[in-house]
Amino acid sequence: MNRDRPPALLRLAAASMVGTTIEFYDFFAYGTAAALVLGPLFFPTVSPLVGTLAAFGTFGVGFIARPLGSVLFGHIGDRLGRRPVLVFSLLLTGLATVAVGFVPTYQRIGMAAPLLLLVLRFLQGLGVGGEWGGAVLLTVEHAPAHRRALWSSFPQTGPSVGFLLANGITLALSATLPDDLFLSWGWRVPFWGAGVLAAAGLLLRTQLAETPDFQALAENESRATLPFAEVVRGHWRLVLLTAGGLSIGYSVFYTVTTWSLSYGTERLGLDRTLMLGCVMAAVAVSGAATPVVALLGDRFGRRALCLTGCTAVALWMFPLMALLRTGRPALMLLGFVVAMLAFITAFGVVGAYVPELYDARVRCTGASVGYNLAGVLGGAVTPLVATATAGSGGPPWGVAAYLTGIALLSLGCFLLLPETRPATIASRPATDPAPA
Repeated sequence: MNRDRPPALLRLAAASMVGTTIEFYDFFAYGTAAALVLGPLFFPTVSPLVGTLAAFGTFGVGFIARPLGSVLFGHIGDRLGRRPVLVFSLLLTGLATVAVGFVPTYQRIGMAAPLLLLVLRFLQGLGVGGEWGGAVLLTVEHAPAHRRALWSSFPQTGPSVGFLLANGITLALSATLPDDLFLSWGWRVPFWGAGVLAAAGLLLRTQLAETPDFQALAENESRATLPFAEVVRGHWRLVLLTAGGLSIGYSVFYTVTTWSLSYGTERLGLDRTLMLGCVMAAVAVSGAATPVVALLGDRFGRRALCLTGCTAVALWMFPLMALLRTGRPALMLLGFVVAMLAFITAFGVVGAYVPELYDARVRCTGASVGYNLAGVLGGAVTPLVATATAGSGGPPWGVAAYLTGIALLSLGCFLLLPETRPATIASRPATDPAPA
């Protein structure tokens, strides 16, 4: 396929965005349920705080599974092609998500209920672990070099759209159903809806073409035999720096979208519809800003945007917690919007940045593993740490301190990574280090 044909690229980018929308819809539906209802329904024999921690524990299992999924699907992507990854990851995640909607509560089957949640969340994580790498490689490896960040922003926008879709359904149900009906069956509807979305996504993805970069690898018989082993041997430092750098994005996103829901409804006594509305508005702003940030990444470089975003996060976490503690919608919304804009300043370009760091023969594995390892630190741990350190009175300064520390860690990692913007590389002196 000609890399300079915008109509063809637009179709591919739209297909990748639809896929990430559906897969992250599945993933986020669980996160919202964990914050709002899973504690009392599946862990009713413990205190509300411990129940919330247990619910976030099952939420975190999905992130622990994601690096395993990235190894599995990365191997498929580097050996068999990027296209099979897109199909099989969506199928696995969709089936696991629908099944969550049918799990009986603790009251009906006892300890088997949270155990089933644990297994299904693990399967969700395996599928999502392969999704991001396949989706961004579909666009990056088709796109012209000077517009990779822009085209890769389509799948990067998918998680925001998926979050809005999942939480929009939850918000509508929460606002229209009495509490007893919402707790009885209303929370299950977003999971059941995943089946319809997954079927539509599979139909679209089976019609996609393989990327030129992988076709060249196959024709030249230069595919890696064991991609993960090659990544560990030759790119381990790059993987760790990538994971450390990206951890700030997960931390901020899940603090705003998952932990704050629990904190606002349980600690501050705020209406869950109000909290969901504030969070969704902030996510919508960050989703709309993603292509703008990507254009800046094509113009000024990926690394510069990542450094700017990390700095902004580090400066904003204490004001964010102070605004959240007020319980006033306008102030909470301001805190959430600024935090999400700071987050997307870094994450809006990583769809191009991370794949560009790796050789084509191990790109699916390397990019996916680095991206999903970051999820363990930022996504799995953050809601647990935030819930445990929030304190019972006053603003949750412990949460702010934790997030500031993660932002500084990410800043340090990005400082050690090279720039990958093609124009920057072309003008670099021969003695400068090139990307791995």
